[in-house]
Order: sequence, then C-alpha cells, then structure tokens
Amino acid sequence: MIRLTAQFWVQAYVARLEILGIPAFVVAHGDNTAGAVLIKLNTLDGNATAYQRSFDLMSGARNWVVLSEGAEPDVDAAISKQRAFDPDLWVIELEDRQGRHLLDEPGLKD
Repeated sequence: MIRLTAQFWVQAYVARLEILGIPAFVVAHGDNTAGAVLIKLNTLDGNATAYQRSFDLMSGARNWVVLSEGAEPDVDAAISKQRAFDPDLWVIELEDRQGRHLLDEPGLKD
C-alpha cells in the first residue's frame, strides 16, 4: 500500500484546516518522509489536548488517540517528552475554541 509522506500529509491537513478558518501552525518540523505527526489542539481557555496516531496490531487499523489532555502546560510537557524521545516528530498546533480538529473525518481518521 502506498503511503503519503509526512510532509505532504501535514501540508494537506493544514490546508484543510485553513479552509474552515482554524488556525494551525507547524511548531516542530519532523522528518519529511516518515516522521510521526502529533496534533495539539489548544481551545484557548488554558486547556489543550494532544493526539497521536496509534496502530492496532490485531486489526491493522490506524487511529488517533489522546496522548495528553488538560492544562496546557501539562500537555506541552507531554509533547516535550515525546520530542525528546523522537526528534523526527512533527508537531502541529491548532487553535479552536470549539475544539475542532477534523481528525475524525474521512481521509484523516485512517
């Protein structure tokens, strides 16, 4: 199965968010080809949620799961830990009071 490069996926994701007026910023540029992607959703109320891809070995499904949620400094600390472990990691930060991230939509959830 052909997979998109990380850079292409990130560019497409950010463009999709822009269409809906959801500000998104690449705060850490990972490996262009195979870097993992982490999404931080900042709801602008002092809270945030970080999402990462998970792979189910039994079914082969790829899903977005919560890495950390709560006070923004705590979420930032969890992201920093992940970045220390994986320097090829992309981090995309979204700002949306409604909590929209689009990760459950077709083309993004898988």
